[in-house]
Amino acid sequence: MAIDWKILGAPGADNALLVTVDSGQSHDRLLFDCGEGCLSNLKPSEIQGIDHLFFSHFHMDHVSGFDTFFRHNYNRPDVPVQVWGPEGTLEILANRFRSFTWNLHADQPGEWIVRETKGNLIRGARFLTREAFDAAHDLPEVHVDSSAILRETEFTVESRPLPHHTIFSNAYLIRQSDSHNVSPEALASSGLKPGPWLQSLNMPSPEDTLVKVDGTEHRLGDLRDKLLLTTAGKSLAYLTDFCLEPSSQGWSDVATWLNDCDTLVCECQYAQSDSSLALRNGHMTADRVGQLANEASVKELVLLHLSRRYSEKGWAGMQNEAAAQFPGASFPPDWNIG
Repeated sequence: MAIDWKILGAPGADNALLVTVDSGQSHDRLLFDCGEGCLSNLKPSEIQGIDHLFFSHFHMDHVSGFDTFFRHNYNRPDVPVQVWGPEGTLEILANRFRSFTWNLHADQPGEWIVRETKGNLIRGARFLTREAFDAAHDLPEVHVDSSAILRETEFTVESRPLPHHTIFSNAYLIRQSDSHNVSPEALASSGLKPGPWLQSLNMPSPEDTLVKVDGTEHRLGDLRDKLLLTTAGKSLAYLTDFCLEPSSQGWSDVATWLNDCDTLVCECQYAQSDSSLALRNGHMTADRVGQLANEASVKELVLLHLSRRYSEKGWAGMQNEAAAQFPGASFPPDWNIG
């Protein structure tokens, strides 16, 4: 049970985040942003295996690689392609779909489900390849009572809009579901004989359900309490292109939201000496990224989305600035900076 991740793209270039939620029973693949060249080192099968694509916002460096994703998936059979983003996503994606001259599409499979978030409201529409993506088939609007926009059996994805200059950039937080497994030691000490009845422990049945073991009925809730070992799920957050002021309410809210997150993958656009430029362009400085990670008590901080205005030596210095606030702050291991 794990959340595996990989940063796509090089330092100083466009980046994206590829996440695999591994429950031990299934693998769900999530892509966050899709900058230019970010998919170039992935096999076609890997691109076609992505279940959900999440956009933070639609500035060019976060969307320029979308045509590669689209080309590999426009007629994907059996499983719809699901895309998420901030307000405006439906219009932007509809225009992108229709920006090609379509032929030989009428008998093609392919369904795309596109959703956009605004506060607690989710709007969505279906687009079909066989229709050349010409019509947006609206889905019912959904009101959510928390920041969770996607709920699957094995994980949830939460979204939060963060200020980025004149727009908002969606931050995302993946929370893996806790796993419940039978403890061999507890089973042995219980004196109960293993059998098919063990499968009922993880089935969505009420606690008062009676389960027969060797001819004797037991309350399901009592069996769960006695035999199941709970392992907490992992969590990972992706924050990019945003600017928050320490001690502000927005800063406090995000730190609370990220509290105790296992891995924070976060932009690191500017050095501390360029704080005025960072503020003007709606970005964070390295020291503030480290400070936010520290106040949120995350376990790991990974830095990406570095500005090309700096040299490799400058990037190494920015890592040190982040690490001064959050010891252990690092770049993706394959970047070999410093």
